[in-house]
Amino acid sequence: VSTQSTGVHFNRIMSSKAYDCVCVGLTILDILGRPINSIPSGGGVQFVDKIRLTVAGTAAGTVIDAAKLGLKTALVGGVGDDEKGLFVINTLSLFKVDTSLMQTIKGVDTSASILTIRDNGERPASHQRGASDHLLVEDKDYPKVCNTKYLHMGGTGLLKKMDENNGEKTKSLLEAAKKNGCITTYDVLATPKEAWPLVQSCLPSIDWFMPSMEEAVSLSGRTDPEEIARFFQEHGANNIVLKWGGKGSYTKTKSGNILHVPAFKVNVTDTTGCGDAFCAGFIAGHNKGWELEKVIKFATASAGLVATGLGSDAGIVSFEDTLHKAETLPIYHSD
Repeated sequence: VSTQSTGVHFNRIMSSKAYDCVCVGLTILDILGRPINSIPSGGGVQFVDKIRLTVAGTAAGTVIDAAKLGLKTALVGGVGDDEKGLFVINTLSLFKVDTSLMQTIKGVDTSASILTIRDNGERPASHQRGASDHLLVEDKDYPKVCNTKYLHMGGTGLLKKMDENNGEKTKSLLEAAKKNGCITTYDVLATPKEAWPLVQSCLPSIDWFMPSMEEAVSLSGRTDPEEIARFFQEHGANNIVLKWGGKGSYTKTKSGNILHVPAFKVNVTDTTGCGDAFCAGFIAGHNKGWELEKVIKFATASAGLVATGLGSDAGIVSFEDTLHKAETLPIYHSD
């Protein structure tokens, strides 16, 4: 697939909404260690260079990066009434993310993952589902949740209550967001083929569907990006952005324009949260009214920067620094 300019240009989004971006969905405490290439046998001990706690997930990871990129943000997610939940709320507040729409679920643990980061950046994980399964956004919440320019939904398939009845609650929320004039973006995480009905029901109300290539292959049963994009659009999708790791991304707009933007060359430490950062960068760039190619390059730089550190909140310093990187980083040439 060759790089081509689409000429697609967006007017800068101007509104009197309370937020630039509200993210809804998967909220996780990540516990990361690096490098961990194997687990000691028995009761053995090994020493690692670094261990971090970060707030992550397809909603929470995205909202923190969006805040670091200068957007006024809020998170709608579920945490437990435990020490992990307190850490999540406190960390969000440190990044100036509005937490007034968060839900604390009594008697339930906060969703959490343990990630053992290998030298090559791979990140096998062990996950406790927890409070994210209890998140429920209802009709009465819509006026506050939809008081935003962008509504980003992340985590379908890992949000039990929102996923019930073929994702009826998620579909209803996205429809309400569109009626309220929001631009809707949507991401998934490790979504199996069985979750396809949940995703399909939401597609017509999603302006920008941004799964990873792996997730897109799983959901569509196709492997070629053009065929994947066609499959999703035949089932109601509007604009598709396939996040493609070292190959960059593949975008197909509703009008049929195709854009392949390559990845940037960076020193990879950990790929945790790169997809979330891409979504945050996309929203921040789109909010500026840039041409689509510039938006995608900015999103790509955001993802690349996160890969240079440990955890989903690493790498991104500011909007200005990310824009500079998008203009100066060398292109990565994948095999």
